[in-house]
Amino acid sequence: MPVIVIAPYDRVFDKTVSNMQEVAARGGRIILLTDRKGAEAAGLQGISTVILPDVPATIAPIVYSVPIQLLAYHTAVQRGTDVDQPRNLAKSVTVE
Repeated sequence: MPVIVIAPYDRVFDKTVSNMQEVAARGGRIILLTDRKGAEAAGLQGISTVILPDVPATIAPIVYSVPIQLLAYHTAVQRGTDVDQPRNLAKSVTVE
């Protein structure tokens, strides 16, 4: 099972690496999205790493969400779903 981990090198990075080790021990395939320092510090073998630019912590959530959005889009296209008309959207949107 692929597991996508979003882990910029920050104050909780070591805890995230610990979680990745748990996933790897159970046979999960890890796809790590991190910055250069995080890629060097991860130290796990057999993982796929996507290195994103070093950015301030205040804008990191914006930068890290772009590859996840693209992955979701391309996964939906490959599955043949209509990305412009998601099912059950009315259940998650409040109309006033």
